[in-house]
Amino acid sequence: MSDVVWVIRRFQPDVIVTRFPAVSRAGHGHHSASAVLAREAFEAAGDADRFPEQFKYGVKPWKPKRLLWNTFNFGGANTTSEDQLKIDVGVYNAVLGKSFGEVAAESRSQHKSQGFGVPRSRGQAIEYFTTVSGDAPKADLMDEVPTSWDRVEGAGKIEAITDQIIQQYSLTHPEKSVQALVDLYKEISNLKDGYWKIQKLKEVQQLIEACSGLWLEATVGSPYTVQGDSLQIVFGMINRLGANIALHEIKVNGFDTLLKQDLSPNKNYFITKSTFVDKNKEITQPYWLAEDMSPGSFNVRDQLMIGEAQGKPAFEAQFQVSVQGMDFTFTRPVQFKFTDPVKGELYEPLTVLPPATGRFDPDLLIFTSNKEKNFEIITKIQGIGNIQPVISLSKTDNVSINKLGNFFHSTFTYSARPLKKESAVFFSSLLFDQNGKPEPAKELKTISYDHIPRIDYFLNSKLKFVVADLRIEGKRIGYIEGAGDKVPQALQQMGYEVILLKEKDITPVNLKQFDAVLTGIRAYNIHEWLSEKYDILMDYVKNGGNLVVQYNTNSQIGPVKAKISPYPFVISRNRVTDENAKISFLQPDHPVLNYPNKITDKDFEGWVQERGIYFADQPDAKFETVLSMHDPGEQEQKGSLIISSFGKGKFVYTGLVFFRELPAGVPGAYRLIANIIALNHPKGF
Repeated sequence: MSDVVWVIRRFQPDVIVTRFPAVSRAGHGHHSASAVLAREAFEAAGDADRFPEQFKYGVKPWKPKRLLWNTFNFGGANTTSEDQLKIDVGVYNAVLGKSFGEVAAESRSQHKSQGFGVPRSRGQAIEYFTTVSGDAPKADLMDEVPTSWDRVEGAGKIEAITDQIIQQYSLTHPEKSVQALVDLYKEISNLKDGYWKIQKLKEVQQLIEACSGLWLEATVGSPYTVQGDSLQIVFGMINRLGANIALHEIKVNGFDTLLKQDLSPNKNYFITKSTFVDKNKEITQPYWLAEDMSPGSFNVRDQLMIGEAQGKPAFEAQFQVSVQGMDFTFTRPVQFKFTDPVKGELYEPLTVLPPATGRFDPDLLIFTSNKEKNFEIITKIQGIGNIQPVISLSKTDNVSINKLGNFFHSTFTYSARPLKKESAVFFSSLLFDQNGKPEPAKELKTISYDHIPRIDYFLNSKLKFVVADLRIEGKRIGYIEGAGDKVPQALQQMGYEVILLKEKDITPVNLKQFDAVLTGIRAYNIHEWLSEKYDILMDYVKNGGNLVVQYNTNSQIGPVKAKISPYPFVISRNRVTDENAKISFLQPDHPVLNYPNKITDKDFEGWVQERGIYFADQPDAKFETVLSMHDPGEQEQKGSLIISSFGKGKFVYTGLVFFRELPAGVPGAYRLIANIIALNHPKGF
């Protein structure tokens, strides 16, 4: 609630629109929670007694004019009515050359991790709005909201100035508007301090930069630098349209480069400087990961970062430039610039690394007996000294650890054996000692996709030990990878031999060897060939196999309907978002709850993030449902695990989030998936 109030006070919206209602019609808890927060924050943001600690950061109480709910008609639920405010959002924008429906579709199609690509929509699209709080609009979302400079004290003549600049603007010679924009900047600077002054000064400076054709950049030749190392930065400048522009100074990382240089029209200027990266410089970490999490939420110490899409860059360059005789500061992130042979010129963030990183492989050990298991510590020296830190492990009271050797001076092998037989979960942290004091070692993780900037982040390197009362039946598992998870590694830890299957491996002869075949999360959403292998997979089940399908987001593979199951069911958006939601056993005597492990309420303790997502709905009568659960105040959900017999074998669809629980080391999740895999065992029937 504090975060939502902060964003409202900082952004000062006149109108707030929620996508979902604050009740069960929202679909699930995540959706409805957003509307609950919006409704309460609508009032709280204007109350000086709510979250007063925020005021020392420059915000003030702010009460928006209205809160609306954008009602909907989809998924069998129609919450629209003709007495609601109606707006055509499919209008064509001649400047963009697109309708807003097309822009919206392109945006939604960037939601790639959820497989939410949609076609562009063109033409009329009516959206409906109902008032939740505040003044109800009559004809437009902005009814009775001042949208001119009249809302800003002392800004009476600015609107006339901006109108004149727009009228005189030349598409072919935008530089002719630079002087007028500089004059406008001066006028706005004289206004009383406030939100709109700050906002419009930023916008006018951006217009000055764009109309003058000014190009500024600060680049490096590597995506990484190291604490205590040096960094060479290339500053590039060009005045492409010939406005009166001069460079005075460049500041970055504590050093100043004084340089009086007029920027001649369309001429490149480059300056190369080296700077020292302080050994205490913070490593580059997304701001929401800088502090340890609380259950269900991140902790952010820097109030000003809350609500920001990204953290600050590792280094920023400030160019002190005069334009038409007026001084401006243009800020640029220091970025890694390179040329890809296919994609051409690219920019990526610069990341500050610690002198050494380390990780465990694997980072999770499952013990079902007193037998030893091996693990490795893999280190990487990043700094200029190339000095291997002294390695130690914390919290080893419950486990016996022996060093077996090391390879290539960077990989160290150990054995581990638990000292207790009782079920338990405990951690050991990797420590590096480089300065006489053991410190937690950091493991570097990277998220890299074409549609978002590269994100590097660091975790404290930990090895999780799980001692579990676990029995398994069967030995060989075929696994068809989906959109990415660590389930195969977890199955190996349980004692299964796991074979990863590709398209060419799905043959009748090859599948005979497997006690069970599992598909990874969203596998049917991303592999069109899986549907083409339907008959082979069904024959595998019919002849005694066990096919276990983990969740998919829908029943589509691209434009066609996927063939998944021997009997029909619908993949819904139903889910249970409370990881502690009570579980009811609908068929307590069912083999999946009894063999080879007796499943009880205890097995659903310690789950993380949620219970399950994309549950089965409207299952054929031949399916058995064995579990029931629900979020507080919501309907009972019975589609988290459905099972059917087909011929001599079994088919299973499950929305239970094993892909989260197994890497998290939840013992009960291991016991339950072992039972699912054992369903085609004689004792499992």
